[in-house]
Amino acid sequence: MDGTQVLDGDVETAQVLARTRAMATDVSVRVVMRGRAVADSRAVTAAHAALGAAVAVFAEVEKECTRFDPTSSLMRANANPSGWVRVPPTCYLSLVEAWAAYRRTGGLFDPRVLRELLELGYDRSLPFAAGEVRIERATPDPRAPRAPWTPGFRPLTDEVHLDEPVDLGGIGKGLAVRWCRDRLWTACDDFLVEAGGDCYCAGRGPGNEAWSVGVEDPLGGDSLAVLAVSDRACTTSSIRLRRWQVGGRPVHHLIDPRTGAPGGAGLLSVTVVDDDPAKAEVASKTLFLAGADAISDACAQAPDSPAAALWVSEDGSVHTSPAMDPYVIWRSR
Repeated sequence: MDGTQVLDGDVETAQVLARTRAMATDVSVRVVMRGRAVADSRAVTAAHAALGAAVAVFAEVEKECTRFDPTSSLMRANANPSGWVRVPPTCYLSLVEAWAAYRRTGGLFDPRVLRELLELGYDRSLPFAAGEVRIERATPDPRAPRAPWTPGFRPLTDEVHLDEPVDLGGIGKGLAVRWCRDRLWTACDDFLVEAGGDCYCAGRGPGNEAWSVGVEDPLGGDSLAVLAVSDRACTTSSIRLRRWQVGGRPVHHLIDPRTGAPGGAGLLSVTVVDDDPAKAEVASKTLFLAGADAISDACAQAPDSPAAALWVSEDGSVHTSPAMDPYVIWRSR
């Protein structure tokens, strides 16, 4: 952690901020203190301690769940997918959550797309900004539909049987935001967790209203919309930073497990608001795979309830589902 600091303090409100970098993302967590707590040294000390414990979650998840370090707990399990491997609790819980997301989405979220990502050359933890990476190799051939994923879990010993190697990149950051939030909840009412395209907004922002969240323009430039979010997660899946060329063909990292190829025809990004950060991250990816022609219907048919989603089409136009409209306080077009 880079440390904590107090920002914009006055007699009624102060913000305490912590920053770090983990999971190829700049992470910031800020707590808003109000009233008597601003001048209470014990309250300020408690806020700093809570921030330190919360921010540490990101390093824990990265250490255990990254696929870019061959010594990580995930990669040890991936090295022996047909056997039982004991992993630390954070890795075990992350794999259980990935399995739950797989079942909840009917297999549309499938961490076994690791194979396709590697075949496309996504074997490094770096932004693949459009046009900057060109890989000269043949693009993978279409594959037959995959058999159902059948992992095994032993909760008493934290052992996993993966069946096939997996990538937790599609849910890991959402889980880190969730667990960061959970540690802060015990000590703070008003806070914001930001980790790239994933955030959680608790309580009220510095202006004593809901937190304002800008939706990035995937084509560059200013925000396309601003959302008012309180006690909710907000996650964006975008191909702005992770798209490249393989054999002269443009590709990106959001793989459709039904085809084994990059999905989301006609879309550049999808933003989702949900009560849970990990569910929001999974939903933003699975809705993206629906593509521009089907995403509206996919929002209406989401597993738990109609999805609150905002999406940007290839022509730059902005669209929202009915469940997202109450959160939108400004949009550019």
